[in-house]
Amino acid sequence: MPTRKLLGRALALTALAALPTAAFTLPSSAAATVAAAPPAVATAVPVAFVDLPSSPLPTDHAAHRITVTYRNPTAADQTVAPQILVESPDHGPFLGPADVKLEVLSGGHWRTVPLASQTGTLYTPLTSAKLVLHGHHTLVQRYRLTVLEPSPGTVQPRVALYD
Repeated sequence: MPTRKLLGRALALTALAALPTAAFTLPSSAAATVAAAPPAVATAVPVAFVDLPSSPLPTDHAAHRITVTYRNPTAADQTVAPQILVESPDHGPFLGPADVKLEVLSGGHWRTVPLASQTGTLYTPLTSAKLVLHGHHTLVQRYRLTVLEPSPGTVQPRVALYD
């Protein structure tokens, strides 16, 4: 992985604490297995990330579905946050938040997710996506991505893990 991307991810993590929280509700299918993270946990920094399979950024202006699936392998509750990264090529052109539309399926409706930008990477805020995943339960979060300005890039879903 290029140094710029590592630096970008590190900078993105430090910037997350300053981001405003946006409304984020759980899909009805996940509501039985997760709960909102307690306020005391809301300022914690992730201790690890589980990278899920990446894919090339679509270039056809169509809405493409992305599913983030993560199973808590332990018996204990675990605080997690699903996240979508849209990475630009190392040498540009760099995508901006207006170049893509990302939506999350929430309560049976698609809702637009705000994207932040750092060093050529667009990302969904972690603070508003945090939830408690009960032991041995599975999180399934569905997104829909539409590229408004076609450009090369990569879509990288992942899950942030907290202590």
